[in-house]
Amino acid sequence: MQIQHTQQDQDGTFFIEKNGNTMAEMTYYLKGKNTMVIDHTEVDESLRGRNIGFELVKKGAEYARKQNLKIVPLCEFAKSVFNKKEELRDVLQ
Repeated sequence: MQIQHTQQDQDGTFFIEKNGNTMAEMTYYLKGKNTMVIDHTEVDESLRGRNIGFELVKKGAEYARKQNLKIVPLCEFAKSVFNKKEELRDVLQ
């Protein structure tokens, strides 16, 4: 499954679509010039247990590295991913 990314102004989403329906998404907003705030992650029940949520957060971390952003994970799921995956913590604010 391909993770797509869209951003309009300060709001962005990493997401997976199937037949025109959003099946998984991680939303964020930019705060200032250097901060990306992850505020929501959701995965459809049909995709649960396949590490899709982790992959969305990982894509967000990769994007933050490329854009020289630091992440603030307000979303409880994203917080748990950063707590479990030390290799992603370099992007935390």
